[in-house]
Amino acid sequence: MEQILIRNLPPGTKAKLKARAGQHHRNTEAEVRAILVEALEREPVTLVDLLSTDEGADIDFEPGRLGLTARVPEL
Repeated sequence: MEQILIRNLPPGTKAKLKARAGQHHRNTEAEVRAILVEALEREPVTLVDLLSTDEGADIDFEPGRLGLTARVPEL
């Protein structure tokens, strides 16, 4: 599992997260995780995103096999 440490939160943020977590019957860490997952699910993940991560190192992409043509992404 990956971990992240967030520093310098605005005042009151941690208290708000703790209160929101209580409303959802989970701990603060689980609440933050749920918020991040929900926010990121709204944005589609592209093949470029996957290939740029460590997890993407094992992905074999063969456009010809899929009947696609490869193109250079706009960066």
